Amino acid sequence: MNDLNNAVIRPLRFTADVEAMRAFLEKLGLRSRIESERGGWVDMLTGRGMVALHDAASSSTGGRPGQTTLSFEAEKIYELRDRLEQVGFVDATVFDEAYGRVLSVTGPDGVVIWVDERSEDMYGYKLHDARPDERWSVTPYLTGAEEPAWRRFFEGVGLQTPVRFGPADGAFAVRLDLSTTEPLDEVASRLGTYDVTRTATGLEIVDPDGQLVVVHG
Repeated sequence: MNDLNNAVIRPLRFTADVEAMRAFLEKLGLRSRIESERGGWVDMLTGRGMVALHDAASSSTGGRPGQTTLSFEAEKIYELRDRLEQVGFVDATVFDEAYGRVLSVTGPDGVVIWVDERSEDMYGYKLHDARPDERWSVTPYLTGAEEPAWRRFFEGVGLQTPVRFGPADGAFAVRLDLSTTEPLDEVASRLGTYDVTRTATGLEIVDPDGQLVVVHG
């Protein structure tokens, strides 16, 4: 169960086809919680963690189709700012945006992280009665990441969902990985139209953006 008193991890996928990505993630057990009435944005839940989908064509930050970045959602954003400052991330700043408050902070490796405050004002958005499959978790895979520094950052935001680390060399990148206690054969059986490879520890799937998504069993 997601605990909004701490930050909930929410990888942000810029996509060329929001609806195709949403259908793909729903096949895996995620459920839509919030979507923009104008289209182009969907928040999706798992038992632990979230995934946000953003139409790349309308991105104001230059997000490319298939690119995944790290973001979070939290309930008490000023308390989160104070915790981040206490563990050394002193540029954490809260802004008021049209859609609510947002925290910006420079994380390890110079990566700018955004944390949205959970808002009760749903003007311009549709709220769904999301009942996610509790067997699923969002467990992003980071490469080009200085692991000790990132663990200190995650401790500061109170992250309870595990994050996976790959090779530390190269540019920082995020891969959308998921973990589940659902039998993997059952997962694979409902993904018949997707390119799925069974490995010793999970499933490797090519998503509608042509990106690799790994499901760990």
